[in-house]
Amino acid sequence: MASRPTVLLVEDDPVFRMGLSLLLKSSPRCVLVGEVEDGESALKFVRRQPVQVVLLDIGLPGLGGEQTLRQLKQSHPEIKVLVLTSRDEARLVQKMVQAGADGYCLKGIAPEHLLRVIEEVSAGHGWFDSKVLAELREALGSAEQNLAGPTQTVSLSEREREVLQWIARGASNPEIGRHLHISSGTVRVHVHAILSKLGASDRTQAAVIAIERGLLPYNSTEQNSP
Repeated sequence: MASRPTVLLVEDDPVFRMGLSLLLKSSPRCVLVGEVEDGESALKFVRRQPVQVVLLDIGLPGLGGEQTLRQLKQSHPEIKVLVLTSRDEARLVQKMVQAGADGYCLKGIAPEHLLRVIEEVSAGHGWFDSKVLAELREALGSAEQNLAGPTQTVSLSEREREVLQWIARGASNPEIGRHLHISSGTVRVHVHAILSKLGASDRTQAAVIAIERGLLPYNSTEQNSP
């Protein structure tokens, strides 16, 4: 049985933090190892104690969410950071992706769904809320219309496009395999090919690049629980 991911909660709203803390403490799917209210405290915490996933709010006092994310990734690149916020502006999402976010959730996500996302992000599977991806695609699409030069084309096979659509939904390799009726090993081969063709370093970046280049149909990012 896989070990439960250890989680550090970084949230400045005491009421929301208490609710999340109760959820994480009562769940058998993860281990809450700490909770802090600002970025400075988060950086101090990870220096003292190993953490696998940081659940990070953006609107933090002091250092702020973006700089906290950047410094976490610079000092502890192995830590996965899942942003949990009420803000879905495409420009902000882009900045957080560039800073190294491994996932992006909107507050209001169902508790069981959040727990699954924490597991997925801990396992290295990037995950983005469907509304966030839709906003990001719309913004990037508008920007592309204003560009004079041609965009770089990427040739993906039909199967690779199918796998890419499930990657954008946050599905794991076994889940993709079940949906497409192929083995997890075959999924891994397709994922490797997709990352290589897109020049992406991970699944999250691949989904964002695919949106930038119009490789995903609009409804491919809708949340469907696998």
